[in-house]
Amino acid sequence: MKKGLFISLEGIEGTGKTTQAKLLTEFLLQQGYDSMITEEPGGTLIGSRIRDILLSPQHTDMDPTTELLLYFADRAQHIRELILPALEAKRIVVTDRFTDSTLAYQGYGRGIDISFILDIDRISTSCMRPDITFLLDLDVEEGLRRNKGINKKDRLEMENVAFHKKVRAGYHELATREPERIKLIEATEEIGNIQRKIKNIIIDLLHTWH
Repeated sequence: MKKGLFISLEGIEGTGKTTQAKLLTEFLLQQGYDSMITEEPGGTLIGSRIRDILLSPQHTDMDPTTELLLYFADRAQHIRELILPALEAKRIVVTDRFTDSTLAYQGYGRGIDISFILDIDRISTSCMRPDITFLLDLDVEEGLRRNKGINKKDRLEMENVAFHKKVRAGYHELATREPERIKLIEATEEIGNIQRKIKNIIIDLLHTWH
C-alpha cells in the first residue's frame, strides 16, 4: 500500500529553510495534495518544551551528549506522534530539519562520533529518512548576517563561525554520500527562484509517487 511522502529542508543558519518549507507546503495544498508542515526541534507539545531547552541562550553550559540526546528525544516523539500517523494516512509531510541536522551539527560541528550518532538513530528513529531532502546552501558569514538582520538569535546561532563552517562542510559530505535523496540548492538566489527549483524537483517526484 502506498504511504505518504516525507520531505525535509536542511541547511545552516540563515538559508531560508522555514520560508521555503512554508512555500512548498502552500504549493502542494494548492495542487490538491493533503499536506502538512512541521519542524524540529518542536512539532509536538513535548517537542516544543525540548526546543525551549535546546535553543535557550541561557543554556551555554549544555554538554554535547545532552544536546544530542535531547534532539533524538524530540525526534522520537515527533515521528510517533505526528510524522508516522500522517504518512500512514497518505499525507505529504514537509519538515524544517530532521536527522541530517543532527549529523551535521552534533556530528561534524560538535565532533561527536558519527557511528555513535547512528547507533542512537537506530534506537530512536529506526533509521527513518525523508524521501527527499532539499539542502539550502549558503556562505556561513552571509547566513549569520541574515539572521542578525532579523534579530534571530538562539544558542546554536551564538556559536562561532568556525563551528558553522564545520556544519556546512558536514552537510556537503552528506549530500555527496546520498545524491539521490539530498538535493543541494543554492540559497544565494531570490526566494522565488529557489522556490521554482524546489517545485520543479517535487513535480517530477510527485509523478512517480502519485
